[in-house]
Amino acid sequence: MEVITTHINADFDSVASMMAAKKLYPHALLAFPGSQEKGLRDFFLQSTIYVLQTERIKKIDFNKVTRLILVDIRQKDRIGKFKEILQKPGLDIHIYDHHPASENDISGSVEVIKEVGATTTILCQILKEQNIEITSDEATILMMGIYEDTGSLTFSSTTEEDFLAAAFLLKKGANLNIVSDMVTKELTAEQISLLYELVHTATVHTINGIDVVIAKASSDKYISDFAILVHKLRDMENINVLFALAEMHDRIYVVARSRLNEVDVSKIAKEFGGGGHPTAASATIKNCSLPQVEEKLKQILKRETNPLKTARDIMSSPVLTINAHDPIKAAGEIITRFQLSTLPVMDDGKLIGLISRPVIEKAISHNLENLLVKDYMVTEFSKAKLYTSWAEIQKIIVEQSQGFLPILKAGKLVGVITRTDVLRVLSLGQRELTKKVYSFDYDLSQVKEKKLLSLMEEQLPRSMLEFMEKAGTVAEKMNFQAFAVGGFVRDLLLRRKNLDLDLVIEGEGIKFAKYLSSRDNFVAKYHRKFGTAQIRTPQGFKIDVASARREYYESPAALPKVELSSIHQDLYRRDFTINTLAIRLNPGHFGEMIDFFGGQRDIKKRVIKVIHSLSFVEDPTRIFRALRFEQRFGFCLSKETANLIRNAVKMDIPHRLSGSRIFGELELILEEDNPPALIKRMADFELLKFFHPAIKYDSGLMDLLESINEVFTWFELLFLNETLGKWLVYFLGMFDGLNDEEFLNLSRKLFFLKKESKKVLAERCQAKSTLKKLQEQKSLKDSTIFELLNRLSVEALLYLMANTSHQSIKKAISNYITRLRFTGALLTGEDLKKMGLPPGRVYKQAFQSLLRARLDGKIKTREDEISFIKQHFL
Repeated sequence: MEVITTHINADFDSVASMMAAKKLYPHALLAFPGSQEKGLRDFFLQSTIYVLQTERIKKIDFNKVTRLILVDIRQKDRIGKFKEILQKPGLDIHIYDHHPASENDISGSVEVIKEVGATTTILCQILKEQNIEITSDEATILMMGIYEDTGSLTFSSTTEEDFLAAAFLLKKGANLNIVSDMVTKELTAEQISLLYELVHTATVHTINGIDVVIAKASSDKYISDFAILVHKLRDMENINVLFALAEMHDRIYVVARSRLNEVDVSKIAKEFGGGGHPTAASATIKNCSLPQVEEKLKQILKRETNPLKTARDIMSSPVLTINAHDPIKAAGEIITRFQLSTLPVMDDGKLIGLISRPVIEKAISHNLENLLVKDYMVTEFSKAKLYTSWAEIQKIIVEQSQGFLPILKAGKLVGVITRTDVLRVLSLGQRELTKKVYSFDYDLSQVKEKKLLSLMEEQLPRSMLEFMEKAGTVAEKMNFQAFAVGGFVRDLLLRRKNLDLDLVIEGEGIKFAKYLSSRDNFVAKYHRKFGTAQIRTPQGFKIDVASARREYYESPAALPKVELSSIHQDLYRRDFTINTLAIRLNPGHFGEMIDFFGGQRDIKKRVIKVIHSLSFVEDPTRIFRALRFEQRFGFCLSKETANLIRNAVKMDIPHRLSGSRIFGELELILEEDNPPALIKRMADFELLKFFHPAIKYDSGLMDLLESINEVFTWFELLFLNETLGKWLVYFLGMFDGLNDEEFLNLSRKLFFLKKESKKVLAERCQAKSTLKKLQEQKSLKDSTIFELLNRLSVEALLYLMANTSHQSIKKAISNYITRLRFTGALLTGEDLKKMGLPPGRVYKQAFQSLLRARLDGKIKTREDEISFIKQHFL
């Protein structure tokens, strides 16, 4: 026998979850362990849309129960008589719950636990994934469960999954009018009176440094939905810890709510014979007066409330510091001598920055030890005060990944809290907080995992998801870890289409790619020197595979040396925080997002930020990439990143790049959607001089670049479906002001191959000479236009069109691009031969004459061409 049950005093979420579970376990009996909430009883009495078939608990033979399915509950003390069979040998327990963990929890062979607004949400997701049909009446019941436990999707505990589940139910025909009538009924006069009394008796008691509110009310008779009134009071007054006591008839009802880890209300309710969860609990007390219950409550609170920790309780002091004007080598001596990871940077007694061990060591390895600390310190970081709460400290250290938190008093540095300090506090009994330590590694909460899975399902083709799942399964078999990384993850979060998947393998990337390709006959190429591979699927997806690796630079601007490493080191070697995100692909962790460096936060803040202060020194191409991403995504550079670019320019670091590398970045910039804006940003940071010292960003260049932009817009609207070297047009425009010798030197510097240099130089020379000839023409016949422009590429034509102010020339080029260049003779060489014209050079002259005559409108038809040939060549 299978039995589905829930907690005593069942509410709408419990009943809706039971009904949903019945869909998953069709042969199971439904049974309530105790009474239901009054509103729920009224629903069963009044509603005609659905009858829930339940079994009375007295009729159930507990000896025959082989599987117990618990919904909306996992606490032993809240399942009534079913607690008696928990130790029964062979009993299979399945659990579906959305409440936080507690000491009294039951374990099951199947546990689906997610911190969403309602258990109904979890079961709706399963019904949707398994394509199990539900009727509109059933959808209405399920919607009631979600609406009740989320306050009609308004409580702070509501998640994205709750909204998605509600949308799913609405699509299935849920009747919101019925839901509104049953769940969101207006308060009765008696309930309003009781709430008014709670508001006016609410008193703040500071217990072990924590503010606890106790509110009291009384009534001669029972008034329903007391828990709803308490919830309203908490939200009205924004209370963190609330105990509401109501004397009704011959009993005292206690309802408690807590938002703080330091106050576990379930422990306190248990002292009164009740129960619940750390954040929500209740109890019913007989044979006691209201003052007696209140006094006992205060005593229990003093004993059970954990003192609220503040920065003052946790910090280390005194703090070793470094002066902003000291050389980096001095900082290196301090961190080595005292085994430190970070040093606060001081200037005239004030904290102005932080400098970390990796930055110091990298700077010294690049022979920059004599530079000043202030040039490479981090200036954007969080600070705290002596009485900053433990919750806020944890948020900064763990969730924001800032491992070093300075503590200030009246603006002066008095202490510091590090990750080690946080771990020390956690190990001393802060059990409720241990889950959040996952940010030090790459485990994430189930909430974040589900959010990303939903996003993946929404944004990616099913075939791509299947490939990613397959890759994770193969990695698991090989005892490897597989991750989707970089721009793919960034664009997924930005909801930008990007199907170029980059995989990083903790293990041997080539070995993984070979095994994966052999299973499904994918086409693969291998690059043993770099330990990378490229896979192409039948659907056309391009997947790059690499082993997790770390890079180090033997000198500034040099190409990196590579070593095998972990995913953490692999992500650390990347350019910006927004590109350091990864998604786990192995089964059991599929869809979990890894965020060591605050990439998700910076995407939300729309900011481009380097990972460490020497990033631009090690690889100056990142400077141009930063500007590219800034414009592409509509982000802005962080203040610190902008300062580091200016510092790299001041040190002349980009000059150390080879011509081919700097051209590679320039080509990418000129292929972006808005190159003029990017060129302006390069001018803002004085970067144009690294291409050529003679280039000047003035009004003339600005106007030419904008004109090129307009010409491209016009060309794209022609829908000619031509492949175009956009970068070349902007390149010619960007360096239009250089003379021929300067342009020749520039092309020799930038282009790795001589033929590329000659090609670009030829395009420029032909375009300029053609423009001069066009300007000399008194009239522009179609044949003249064709003759002058036929030798030019489309790129050179667009450059010409943008570079002239003469409307007649613009019109002529437009006419050529849209019409004239597609003009040709209708006769063929075979036709001329049949007409009696002997083969030879005369054929070329004949076709050129035909083309000129057709362009100038002298001939139009095939017959006209035949007459023309007879007249002039026969």
